[in-house]
Amino acid sequence: LKAKGETDMKRRGTTATAFILASVLAFACHSTRAQTKVIVGLTQFNEVAPVMIAKEEGFFAKQGLDVDIQLIPLNSTLPAALQSDAIQVASLTPPVLVQAVDGGLDLVVIAGGSVGGKGDTNFGVVARTDSGITDAADFVGKKVGVPGLGATLQVLFRQWLSVKGVDYSKVTFVETPFPQMPDMMKGGTVDAVVSANPFMGRIVDAGIGKIVTHMAPDLPAGLAGFFYSSTRDWAGKHPDAAKAFRQAVAEAVAFAANNLDGARADFGKYVKLPAPVIANIKFTGMNAEPTEASLAIWVSIMNEQKMLKSKVDANRLILH
Repeated sequence: LKAKGETDMKRRGTTATAFILASVLAFACHSTRAQTKVIVGLTQFNEVAPVMIAKEEGFFAKQGLDVDIQLIPLNSTLPAALQSDAIQVASLTPPVLVQAVDGGLDLVVIAGGSVGGKGDTNFGVVARTDSGITDAADFVGKKVGVPGLGATLQVLFRQWLSVKGVDYSKVTFVETPFPQMPDMMKGGTVDAVVSANPFMGRIVDAGIGKIVTHMAPDLPAGLAGFFYSSTRDWAGKHPDAAKAFRQAVAEAVAFAANNLDGARADFGKYVKLPAPVIANIKFTGMNAEPTEASLAIWVSIMNEQKMLKSKVDANRLILH
């Protein structure tokens, strides 16, 4: 009886062990299957930090996303990358997004990026110290570098000039990627640049240029800086992944609000800026929830600047 009891116990133990092992393997296989691969293309400005934070702090992994990050200098190249499926999500500035849709691409916003306020000092216009530029009228006849023709900062600068009563057609715009702005200013290729932190801060700290205006006080409130976007086809085929991306970004925004040093450290792993620059970075207006209103303002401004050929519906561009 003892031998039989021991045999039964061993058999039950073996069965239990096998069951536990099978459960672990099943969970592992399920976890592997649940990971959706997503390549995210980002332009380097402070407010894309939530993607880096979500990657480094494990928020994407928790949501079942395996995210790779690619830093891309020109925002205007991102829609083509989305269309070719080289990347699946991109930090598109509103003008680039709206113009791409106006041109026939079927793109959709899956998460918010940032919303600026009147006191936003994260972007502005920096003039060479010897340029003689001190106010809006001084830009007439000058060459101004912008991170992309038709991109956010150029559109905002044109709007600012219009508010100040200056004809922006009398300004020459030169496409100037953020990393190249200091050298192009020092070389005299451009008289000023429309830039954003951390690059704007580096230009000023190096004594290459001085801030003429931050523009925000003279612009409409509630302007979105960018949106995380994908093709509608990708979002339709991966609805859970699209929602998971927004949720992970929201968690990262909350993390940054409560752990600034940690957020700076995560951001610094990707942008490779000097430690003193990273230590002074501020993250403002980050918001994972896109709204029709924040996009409709851009559509209105772009219509005023005659940038669109068709009627763009802001509400249809947002994944609900």
